[in-house]
This record gives sequence, structure tokens and C-alpha cells, in this order.
Amino acid sequence: MKTRYAIILLGILVSIASCKQKTDPNKQIDEGHVKNDVYSSKEIGWTITIPDNWKVITKEQNETFQKKGLDAMEDMLDEEVDASEVRNLIGFQKDQFNIFQSTSEPFEVEYEGEWEETNAALKELIYYTYMDQNIKVDSTATKIVKVNGLDFRSYEFKIYGPNGDVILNQIMYSRLINGFDFGVNINYNNESYKKEMLDAWLNSKFKKQKLKGKKAN
Repeated sequence: MKTRYAIILLGILVSIASCKQKTDPNKQIDEGHVKNDVYSSKEIGWTITIPDNWKVITKEQNETFQKKGLDAMEDMLDEEVDASEVRNLIGFQKDQFNIFQSTSEPFEVEYEGEWEETNAALKELIYYTYMDQNIKVDSTATKIVKVNGLDFRSYEFKIYGPNGDVILNQIMYSRLINGFDFGVNINYNNESYKKEMLDAWLNSKFKKQKLKGKKAN
């Protein structure tokens, strides 16, 4: 089972240190490099500019996200989940609720439509994992969003607090690229910060000549 979304499950509920000293961003990612606040992934063929005054997420923070997500997912499935091939690409945050994350995981297509089926199953799994943790959540229908001319599957979650107010929104984007299940997750509870993250993401660039993944239907 593909597990890249596990890193965001319930990650918002843990306390993370967002005021660390400045660190080398190239030591915080599993693939690609950062130069002058521009991240580039050779495997995905993707380039994105990190917004001004946003902190790069550290490996320690990603490990915290991943552990909480995997624990919740394994409780839901009652089985062990292997996330050993998940690559943490660039992530940046304003605070513990306004976070941009990107991941990739190798995905070998064995039959037509397999990736699309897996993507739909992950959406359902995320929804029911939240419910299993007694977190009220709503999700939107999956739609196609273009980024630099490429089709990405996208859907959103609204997460509610005990008093019924929305405490967090999540927007997820995914596409099969160069043999990788590539995804972007945007967490936000502030419209201004949402705009900064979306502007960075929707204005990012892909090297189309290297794309081998089948376009989303």
C-alpha cells in the first residue's frame, strides 16, 4: 500500500518547534537541492520557490509527522505499514498549522488504472483514519487542477474542533511522474498564508520532457 500521505495524518495535533535556528535546507530533504530559496528535484523534474519568511521543515519535524501518521494508520488498518520508500522533498511552514509539504514514493504500475485506484483508496483511508481518531472531518470531491500545464488530482479536507469550528483545512494534490507517486499537501488556518503557499505551488515549474507518468483522467 502506498503511504506518502501518512506523513500528514494527525501531524497537526502534535507540538512542533517552529522557532528553531536557521538550518541548512539541503540537509532537511531526501532528494533534490535548495539554492537561493529555490528547490529543485531532479527525479520529479520540479522547481518551486520558497516564499519569503517561511521556515524549511526539518527532518526531525518530518519524522514526528510520519510517526504520528503511521501510528494512526496502523491502528486503523490493524497491520504494519511500510513507509521506507517515502521521500520527503521540500517542506516549509509559517507555524504549526500553516504548512506546505511535498513527498514522492516509487510507484510501479502493474495494470492500467492502478495509480488512480490507489489514489482514490488513499483519500478514503485518510478520511476514515481521522474518524477513527474521533476527529470530525469533511472532504470534497476529487477534481483536476492544472499546475504548469500538468493535471493533478486534488481534494480537500476540513477538520473540526470539539466546538464545531473549522480548525484546519488541508488541500492535497497528486500525480504519477517519472515512476513516482508525487504529492503536495497544504495545511492552513489562515487565508493569507494559504495564498502564499498556493501562489508558490501553482507557479512552480515542471520539466515536461522528462515526464513519463500517465496523465490523470
